[in-house]
Amino acid sequence: MSCLFNSLSYFIKEPSYQIRQKICNYLESNLPIIDGIETSCVLELEHKSASSYITSMRSTSTWGGAIEIQAACNIWNICINVRNDRDHCEKKIQFIPVNNHCDRTIDIYWTGGHYEPIMS
Repeated sequence: MSCLFNSLSYFIKEPSYQIRQKICNYLESNLPIIDGIETSCVLELEHKSASSYITSMRSTSTWGGAIEIQAACNIWNICINVRNDRDHCEKKIQFIPVNNHCDRTIDIYWTGGHYEPIMS
């Protein structure tokens, strides 16, 4: 299972597999990831097709990333702060729902290859 989905599960209180599938369903529905750009266009920027990206993401061995974080924000109306330590500079990347409505904020830590929840 991917560490991103495990980290999200800590806050969302759903099994990580279920979170992964809900995110994939969201992407498959072509709901907005970025305001003004269709999700399928975003997925096709780096992959040959949106459907192959989503099929791959449904596999528990596929790692999640920024696209899945943004989808989670949109699905659960949460803001997600990612503390980026890959260059040892502790930058924070903030993801907010496309509708700009945030019920709560969660923090996760990213080393460049691994996500962990930041427990408050």
